[in-house]
Amino acid sequence: MASDTISTLNYYLAPLDGSRPFISINADSITGKPVRNWVEDKNELQIEDVRGKAELYKLDNAGFQYGREVAKHTSFLNDDEIEREYYPESIDLIKRVTGATSVVIFDHTVRRRLLGEPDDSPQKRQPAPLVHVDQTTSSSIACVYRHLPPTEAPSLLRGRFQIINIWRPISHAAVDWPLALCDFRSVDVKKDLLPVALIYPDREGETFGVKYNPNHQWKYMKAMTPEEFVLIKCFDSIQDGSVARFTPHTAFQDPNTPEGTPLRESIELRALVFYD
Repeated sequence: MASDTISTLNYYLAPLDGSRPFISINADSITGKPVRNWVEDKNELQIEDVRGKAELYKLDNAGFQYGREVAKHTSFLNDDEIEREYYPESIDLIKRVTGATSVVIFDHTVRRRLLGEPDDSPQKRQPAPLVHVDQTTSSSIACVYRHLPPTEAPSLLRGRFQIINIWRPISHAAVDWPLALCDFRSVDVKKDLLPVALIYPDREGETFGVKYNPNHQWKYMKAMTPEEFVLIKCFDSIQDGSVARFTPHTAFQDPNTPEGTPLRESIELRALVFYD
């Protein structure tokens, strides 16, 4: 039986002075609050549980795709071990699901909800409760040049190219602060997106903040387990309307979460995905 829920989702409002929106990757270590020049637009929305009908949602139509495959690596406590053990099996999984010829994982984030702790370093990443898309077109292309030899990038970018995240819970089911995904078919690409500078200590990236649209159709899978995963499309070089280009997503607080539920733990890998 589906467990649809209603929750408040945090959208973006552009700065009133017309300045370029920005947010720092690290929260202020004293206040615990994000460093940014825009405010949240809170809206209460229904989020549909797709358990039992997940096969309806694919990377090319909705922008996300659920699956089930037990990971060989299960501890997710050491970055070197994650790269050595979890990266290769995830590359294989992404290739099998998508049919891609080449997959390069360039980043990962482990999130463990820590009560009272600021999200001020990579070791203390919390669930991200903002409706966003990880990459814009320009930052996606920049990712290829940053993580691959510059002599290879132009030829790789001539074919179909995507950025796809693979997300899964760690240790226990993600009942606390689950992940919601917005069906791309309900997104107005021309009106809903707000490029936001993402400020790192040593560089600048760019993401899409997402503005509220009452037509957005939100989905989640109730109580995803560590044996389950979801692929999240963040960019697709095919932009002629024939396929989903990306999917907005956010962590959200489910008001139906039982008291005492283990705090959310999850990992996402970010991958450059190429096709011949």
